[in-house]
Amino acid sequence: MQDMPKPKTAETPVATIIAFDFGLRRIGVAVGQTVTGSASPLGVVSNGSSGPDHDRIAALLKEWRPDKLVVGMPFHVDGRPGDMEKPIHAFIDELRRYKIAVTTVDERYTSLEAEEALRLARQSGSRGRIRKEDIDVAAAVLIAERYLARHRSEPVVREIHPSE
Repeated sequence: MQDMPKPKTAETPVATIIAFDFGLRRIGVAVGQTVTGSASPLGVVSNGSSGPDHDRIAALLKEWRPDKLVVGMPFHVDGRPGDMEKPIHAFIDELRRYKIAVTTVDERYTSLEAEEALRLARQSGSRGRIRKEDIDVAAAVLIAERYLARHRSEPVVREIHPSE
């Protein structure tokens, strides 16, 4: 009997990402998954003169075991890199210590979009004032969702064996 060729199917790879909205005082953090195409807030990591809180970053990475790290990179309207380019690249270099792939996403206007979304939520019933930490985390969620939207249509082809 002749061996039949194995059929192939296309499927979206299941992957977890951690997204960062880098700031000189705080870094917003969110987790996203390709299977849902959505992201959820994880909180804020402090950042100061001694650098980011790597103990907190390491704990988040251990808990979520991401396949990729995504860092928001701000650009000007004309496409030139923003003023935060150098500090963000330094942060990316620091993230490489975790041996997880790091990529960037254009984060133009994410903080403004995040603040507006939080403001609308407050108008429709959410309580409390909008804190800067809330904006940073919401911006990280938007960064993750931008990455996921951009990569949603990249199927991986795998072979299906008759025993599966």
